[in-house]
Amino acid sequence: MKTDTEVKIEGAEALIKALGVLDAERFVSLLLREPFDYTSWQRTLWQDKSVEEISREAMKFRKKSGKRK
Repeated sequence: MKTDTEVKIEGAEALIKALGVLDAERFVSLLLREPFDYTSWQRTLWQDKSVEEISREAMKFRKKSGKRK
């Protein structure tokens, strides 16, 4: 199990890799500025897609990104 610090570091690195430094910082400030309930957001995020559709999309994204773990 990762420590909280490791998770924060990996999360920051992932944000920077995906968004770049400026937009990653902007993303974090937006989350801090506005009330945000991650659990509620996750409940509605994929409500119009089946598990099979989500899995297909994830596999397509993984193949496109060329990452294999």
